[in-house]
Amino acid sequence: KFETPKFEAPQADPKNVASIILGGGAGTRLFPLTSQRAKPAVPIGGCYRLIDIPMSNCINSGIKKIFILTQFNSFSLNRHLARTYNFGNGVNFGDGFVEDAKAKDVEHVLILSGDHLYRADYMDFKHIDSNADITVSCLPMDDSRASDYGLMKIDGTGRIVQFAEKPKGPNLKAMQVDTSILGLSAQDAARYPYIASMGVYVFKTSVLLKLLTRSYPSCNDFGSEIIPSAAYLFNDYWEDIGTIKSFFDANLALTEQPPKFEFYDPKTPFYTSPRFLPPTKVDECKIVDSIISHGCFLRECSVQHSIVGVRSRLESSVDLQDTMMMGADYYQTESEIASLLAEGKVPIGVGQNTKIKNCIIDKNAKIGKDVIISNTDVSVTLLASINVECSLDNFNLLSSAQAVEEAERPEDGFYIRSGITVIMKNATIRDGTVI
Repeated sequence: KFETPKFEAPQADPKNVASIILGGGAGTRLFPLTSQRAKPAVPIGGCYRLIDIPMSNCINSGIKKIFILTQFNSFSLNRHLARTYNFGNGVNFGDGFVEDAKAKDVEHVLILSGDHLYRADYMDFKHIDSNADITVSCLPMDDSRASDYGLMKIDGTGRIVQFAEKPKGPNLKAMQVDTSILGLSAQDAARYPYIASMGVYVFKTSVLLKLLTRSYPSCNDFGSEIIPSAAYLFNDYWEDIGTIKSFFDANLALTEQPPKFEFYDPKTPFYTSPRFLPPTKVDECKIVDSIISHGCFLRECSVQHSIVGVRSRLESSVDLQDTMMMGADYYQTESEIASLLAEGKVPIGVGQNTKIKNCIIDKNAKIGKDVIISNTDVSVTLLASINVECSLDNFNLLSSAQAVEEAERPEDGFYIRSGITVIMKNATIRDGTVI
């Protein structure tokens, strides 16, 4: 009896893959969050850091040869890596290593960004199946954000035939394709007429070395200068967290029900530094569609559509809306807090009767009592004329006024980016301040 021969697709061996995570440049688009830290060290989701995303994806994919390339303000990033991924003392993943030069038997090199939010098994890439020299992970994109990414055109076999880095105007329209070739329905293909690069690349090691040493020795960027030659469709949640607005939106999206992205998955968990903090203490609070991290103290406050980071302290009558609060690196004792208040100073956290909306609060910020942060171009005179007493109704009234899009106020402890108020790390916002 004749039987059709069975052919098995070649399988990638993660032991032969080395991952290189790019720490990025100075992170100017995420300033002031990157003023004192490398971009991948920026907190996300209340208790994780951006670097935990590619690190965890690599570990869950079985890849244990991981290199981290950093450039700016890398002290906190290096400290986090040493604490979290110390293979000799901590989470142990066998014979893996981080920031080492051991790279034997590496057949393929995986290039990753340190500031993307997604969950992926890199072993699903069809790099070996297609016998590609270079594979690029891509996803369908709509008109609203297509110009922010590198866009591709592919032929019927998935081979990239054209690549344009962040095209605008007519050049953008010229990159429209029929994305039904990727398996999208006709309706979805009409909504997502572009193919965007995720900034995730797989190279044959020999090809990468040839490109970097012979063909393009002076190039600095994979996306815009080293043109890829094969595509892999990634059909799941992915977000480039490269600006204040995208960082803010991605964090608050975690509070939605159901969320587009979840950190918890028993099969592919995300790892971060163990902090050994006590459970959060909540005393007569209203919490709606929010994430509260470890070791917080919340007293008779309201938290809506917000993320509250580790070791945060919210006093009575605080109202937090649409806010990302990163928390604190250390605790102040009750006696220290009492002493600071007695001296008219501001402890870490948010003081009584303070109302905050549409805001990012960086680590160790000290926000006093009776503060309003709502990003409205409103004067103290207007505040007095409506006899405001930081009530919730008046807070919403102020919030409906005209917002300021951009502002530089480092001397006062804050910036405004894309209409979002960013309270700087270690900043002090005095009692009664209106922003």
